[in-house]
Amino acid sequence: MKIICIGRNYSEHAKELGNEIPEKPVIFMKPDTAVLKGNDFYIPEFSEDIHYELEVVIKVSKGGKYIRKETAHKHYEELSLGIDFTARDLQSDLKSKGLPWELAKGFDGSAVVGNFFKKEHYDLENLQFSLLQNKNKVQDGNTKDMMFSFDDIIAFVSQYFTLRVGDLIFTGTPKGVGKVNENDVLEAYLEEEKILDLRVL
Repeated sequence: MKIICIGRNYSEHAKELGNEIPEKPVIFMKPDTAVLKGNDFYIPEFSEDIHYELEVVIKVSKGGKYIRKETAHKHYEELSLGIDFTARDLQSDLKSKGLPWELAKGFDGSAVVGNFFKKEHYDLENLQFSLLQNKNKVQDGNTKDMMFSFDDIIAFVSQYFTLRVGDLIFTGTPKGVGKVNENDVLEAYLEEEKILDLRVL
């Protein structure tokens, strides 16, 4: 299983971090060991600035290579919400040196994934999702604000990587990312339904 992540897919998030607006999807990867087991996230000892990034996650249901945008919708049937935990201090240091981000993005437990639901239950082009930190809403996003749609992403990524059944694609985070602290409780909602909740330890 691959975990493919799309960076800077919401322009307001790119702006809040001082990044340029991309003309093509920005891709990075997480190893399968990044998937969090259970509902407890432990802040790693190598970072003092772990940030949450809530994202819609799609699961590949049909593999393929060089998938056309017109047929991309046939390659995923389920979606969920996930949190891309990022060691922001480590990422900033690596970026300043022109080095890859994997240490800041791919560490154990850095990919939280909720329960999956059939996509036909939702309007994929107008899908509301939000994150609460200790009952306070910190992120509020809608897929209508994505620069690259799910189908755009599938078509682009499959030019470079063969997609396989079970691969996960994190499709980008809206503005509002921020630091987590010990004893935080994070809750993610897809429309009005709670998809995941998490304790930070």
